[in-house]
Amino acid sequence: MPYPADVVERYRAAGHWERRPLADYLLDVADRTPDALALVDGDVRLTHRDLMVRADGAAMRLRELGLRPDDRILVQLPNGWELIVLIVACLRLGAIPVLALTAHRQHELDHLVERAEARAIAVPDTLAGFDHQGMARVIASRAPTVEQVLVSGEEVRTGSVDLRALLRPADDPAGARAALDAITPDPLSAALMLLSGGTTGQPKLIARTHEDYGCYVRSIVDVCLLTSDSVYLTLLPLGHSLPLGTALAALVAGGRVVLEATPAPERAFATIERERVTATALVPAVAQRWLEHRLVDTDSDLSSVELMLVGGARLPDSLAERIAPALTRNLQQGYGMGEGGACLTRVGDPSDIIWHTQGRPMCAGDELLLVGEDGEPVPDGEPGELLTRGPCTIRGYYRAPEHNAGAFTADGWLRTGDVVRIRPDGYLVVEGREKDLINRGGEKISAEEVENFAYQVDGVSQAALVAMPDPVLGERACLYVVPRPGALVRLEDVEEVITRAGAARYKVPERLVVVDELPSTNIGKIDKKALRADIAQRLDAERLTAPAAS
Repeated sequence: MPYPADVVERYRAAGHWERRPLADYLLDVADRTPDALALVDGDVRLTHRDLMVRADGAAMRLRELGLRPDDRILVQLPNGWELIVLIVACLRLGAIPVLALTAHRQHELDHLVERAEARAIAVPDTLAGFDHQGMARVIASRAPTVEQVLVSGEEVRTGSVDLRALLRPADDPAGARAALDAITPDPLSAALMLLSGGTTGQPKLIARTHEDYGCYVRSIVDVCLLTSDSVYLTLLPLGHSLPLGTALAALVAGGRVVLEATPAPERAFATIERERVTATALVPAVAQRWLEHRLVDTDSDLSSVELMLVGGARLPDSLAERIAPALTRNLQQGYGMGEGGACLTRVGDPSDIIWHTQGRPMCAGDELLLVGEDGEPVPDGEPGELLTRGPCTIRGYYRAPEHNAGAFTADGWLRTGDVVRIRPDGYLVVEGREKDLINRGGEKISAEEVENFAYQVDGVSQAALVAMPDPVLGERACLYVVPRPGALVRLEDVEEVITRAGAARYKVPERLVVVDELPSTNIGKIDKKALRADIAQRLDAERLTAPAAS
């Protein structure tokens, strides 16, 4: 969905967009400080020159495999040097990486391949005991567009392409750079595709252009005060916008990215101490685990951590107040989404702002508007649904015209579905959500999708999925079910359907409540507000009657 021509010129005139493809910023750093470390992944240590020479080599080999600018590559890789190099290779070639999560299974990937018309799939051989290579080959055998399966790991089967070999340095670095510079992408073309955390079943594709994502990345550099001395530890999946954006921002600033596959504090604390990490980003559930671990691990040296960004879900005030100085010198709260810009608190903000708000727009060109149920702006200080637009925000999802008609206004505002309040100082406070969505520790679960699975269980007459509060993850999924007369419905039955469909494991509800009927609103819809209140009351009652710990 292109930006209107007058909007393009306005963003360029204001300096938000710089008419440059995203990889150019990385090339600048490699030219300026070629021997500075860029990536650390276990024993693998790549300089900025290594990163770009490998990316250019990979881009040329992708061309040899038949991939061209605008071709889509579905990428399902864990955090690691291979993922970063492949993304940069795509940026250089003009191919578009479609970033899936490693938790996704055939149910989600079939949809993404079809919607993106992917020409290739990149996966690990196995991960956590799951055969990703086998799944990718099944998908490729049925998808008319997929021609290559790229596999990272020790076991690359006949018919698959060895991704690590593809990512080796260019045989002729100068020749590869010249060839790729000659086909540099249009800055207004898509650089990458992220996935929405939407409420209507399967994820939608978020096409981020080189200009708008470049603006997003450069804004992170400025607001997070990243420099060539920054050592950024990436723990959250790079398939999400904020983790990817902050990793690219650290590289654009000339700094170093340290990659870890797990946010477990035992491993992360050791990495922080060894690499002298200066910045990282967490979701609230992980921040809480780190705080709890810090009580028993007081010896790990975390003194290098200057900045800790916490986002992905609302951070409880009581938790925010404990993060600094226990884990970092500066806490930074944030709010954002794959579709657009972000709000962040600033280093040096008063404690009241850092602890109790989710920041203000990261980019000066971002606009916020709060509206009520009637679609009209709400009075100052009142909560309302957040609409946003600006140089970091898309104008529509890829190949989703019917959804776009409801998700975007005619003049380019994105309806976020989030209920927020804007303070007089311009800082945003997240109050709740209009969207029918469960935010399980930063992973978004569509209620509609899980309910559709539930209706496939024999004996289910009605089903409704709602969020239930959780002190660790923020929210977990609770499924309410009305069974048919005489039927017995178990949580295991729902899990079996979801597993058989090949859907991501995190979508399995963690509680089942069987009721005789579901409450309804005055217009006959299932009253999910009442269900959320009901499960909260049930949890409170259980806590009151639970035996005291000895």
